[in-house]
Amino acid sequence: MSDIFAEVKEQVQAAYPIVVLPEGDDDRIVQAASRLAREEVVRPLIVGEEEDVQERARRLGVALHDCMIESPSSYEKFEEMVQAFIERRKGKETEEAAREKLLEPNYFGTMLVYMGEADGLVSGAAHSTGDTVRPALQIIKTKPGISKTSGVFIMVKGDKKFVFADCAINISPSDEELAEIAISTAETAKTFNIDPKVAMLSFSTKGSAASQETKKVSTATRMAQEQRPDLVIDGEFQFDAAFVPTVAEKKAPDSPLQGEANVFIFPSLESGNLGYKIAQRLGNYEAVGPILQGLNQPVNDLSRGCSVDDVYNLSLITAMQAVQEKKTDVSEKAEELVNA
Repeated sequence: MSDIFAEVKEQVQAAYPIVVLPEGDDDRIVQAASRLAREEVVRPLIVGEEEDVQERARRLGVALHDCMIESPSSYEKFEEMVQAFIERRKGKETEEAAREKLLEPNYFGTMLVYMGEADGLVSGAAHSTGDTVRPALQIIKTKPGISKTSGVFIMVKGDKKFVFADCAINISPSDEELAEIAISTAETAKTFNIDPKVAMLSFSTKGSAASQETKKVSTATRMAQEQRPDLVIDGEFQFDAAFVPTVAEKKAPDSPLQGEANVFIFPSLESGNLGYKIAQRLGNYEAVGPILQGLNQPVNDLSRGCSVDDVYNLSLITAMQAVQEKKTDVSEKAEELVNA
């Protein structure tokens, strides 16, 4: 296990958060849940029929002690959940439609998080990204001031850690959205003990090329700097000017980054997806994610080709996000009381 997960486990263990795994009919989910429960770091809540899930565990040779198992069809608070869902959707769902949707594992699991019965959710082993993210956007919703969720990868090799975004969600973000992604990603970096130095990437460095694409990145950089002057954010940069000090000295000598960026904001999903996979496959970096950011409560999306380790790791990350969110809430409430 890389050091990053040792750090995560240390942060999470005392809180023992509950993470929903809606895909109890998938072998990888059951195996990962067994491991999480055995280590007593995260308490898994598996969605499925108890008899079916336990039979799957027996066949796989794993135990589900300390795992919670809930089925929508027999959940004792289902009626309360239906009413909470209708209220949350503000008239966009009839009672009949609400009941039908809440029988779906992802909607049911997301409502468990929203109602405080769990702290976060990990899905996607057997569902598309849309199936995982849609309920989160409809129920949990984005934080105030955030228009869209975005997806980051933590790239890890030895003691090196970098953050790449957006590599998972937004195909062609606008300048406003890029600025928002940059700020959100800087905050995500902090949760992994990374002091964020954010580079806004392009094929141009500080106006060395001019096009609509480069203008979008330079405008986004200015917006992010104005919104969060406390953060180190600069651009637009070619990757080498953001990462190699000798190149930075020539191309951007006045930049506060000085070739030491550790958070990289890609101008499009195409470039972000290519970038993280090149680092993963050619650079031998471990790609942890995608981690969704900008939601009020943590929901994360697996790849359908994920391994048991991927499920385990993303569950730990989700648990850590939940712990960090609670710390932030406590801090904000304390500040409100002081200022009242």
